[in-house]
Amino acid sequence: MFEKLPEALGQALREQRAGLDKIVFNQLKLRGGTATLQVSSLAFADHAPIPAVYTADGNGISPPIEWTGIPAAGASLILIVEDADSPTPQPLVHAIVADLPAEDGSLAEGAIARDSVISDEATIGRNSFLQAGWLPPDPPPGHGVHRYAFQLFALSDGPGFGSTPGREAVMQMLQERAIASGILVGTYERSDGSIRISRQEGAGMVGPGGLAGP
Repeated sequence: MFEKLPEALGQALREQRAGLDKIVFNQLKLRGGTATLQVSSLAFADHAPIPAVYTADGNGISPPIEWTGIPAAGASLILIVEDADSPTPQPLVHAIVADLPAEDGSLAEGAIARDSVISDEATIGRNSFLQAGWLPPDPPPGHGVHRYAFQLFALSDGPGFGSTPGREAVMQMLQERAIASGILVGTYERSDGSIRISRQEGAGMVGPGGLAGP
């Protein structure tokens, strides 16, 4: 995908970014329910680099994700992963998993994939490439650090999706039924477009300091 773009083009687009204000987490006004869910990963810390194995420079599988703090009123959960720094008008959607059980839980490494069965109820939605599954981080070379927001929402009781939802359908349901949210941000940067970095190099990358959270 973007790894073949000239680094000069990535640098030229460096200031063109969707923005953290446009991710779903910051579009919803949940008041007391905002950031009450705890979202984490065994693969990376909050605002730390995502290992290359989970990106387009590695195996491209989804990272492990865990969550706790689900409210008693929660009936289901939705996870949506967006690139806040995509050079597009809206954040790029990398994954959607809807109708997850409303309980402390997790997704194993590689769980978000085409034809994957996470649970009897869970549904894997469409990413921005209109595919059901994990879209690996693939920022343009030279574009700088990208922030990938793993956003979890607890919903009040109501019908599930029963299909493969996209961002618009998810946003509509969240506006109607979301009662709590949580977020984990991982970063990734492709600085040199002439080579594909190895898994070991990607795992050791450190982005510039001072990255602002939502």
